[in-house]
Amino acid sequence: MTAEARQPIRTRGRLITFEGGEGVGKSTQVARLAEELRQKGVDVLETREPGGSPGAEAIRTLLLDPDLKGWPPMAEALLHFAARSDHMVRVIEPALAAGTWVLCDRFTDSTMAYQGVTQGLGTSIIEQLSALTLKGRRPDLTIVLDLDPEVGLRRVAARGEDRNRYELMDLEFHRRLREAYLMIVRSDPARCVVVEATYSVDDVAEQISALVSGRLEARLAG
Repeated sequence: MTAEARQPIRTRGRLITFEGGEGVGKSTQVARLAEELRQKGVDVLETREPGGSPGAEAIRTLLLDPDLKGWPPMAEALLHFAARSDHMVRVIEPALAAGTWVLCDRFTDSTMAYQGVTQGLGTSIIEQLSALTLKGRRPDLTIVLDLDPEVGLRRVAARGEDRNRYELMDLEFHRRLREAYLMIVRSDPARCVVVEATYSVDDVAEQISALVSGRLEARLAG
């Protein structure tokens, strides 16, 4: 690749979010897509939720701590949106304004799926909190990695790491969570697309690459 080809593409930043249940491989695919975009000369920021900024990372610790059980769904949702607000103001919006593409491992759809639907808080409350926090900002593309929850939880266990509070939820919770994500996709097909996560890392990465090229290549051209 020539030095000219490696020059960053100067265009308005794009927000691509990765969603799905536990063990679907979101963080791996964020890293794979980020590397591919950088090879094309795109400035890319990889980030995550809850987290992504110092304040949001502190809240993440509270939310994922397996010893802190019994958060009411409303309290959980408010903590997620407090973290998201800090993340948006300090990290995501400045990056997008500078022309950087932001790849985010989880975003508002996670709060909708986990707290709004699976934990029964209600979709209207999440929509109201989203309107207050995001002020109209929506992802340009949301990739939902879909996987049988039993397989995903086995992958989580195989890592040999301590599991967070959500990873320790029972199988029925994760089955309901999967259906919640598929409901979100059906409700917004222009933004959301499902990628089957049972395939190899390389195969999934190829599917995602094709999706990004197909949906956003005009924007890549600037």
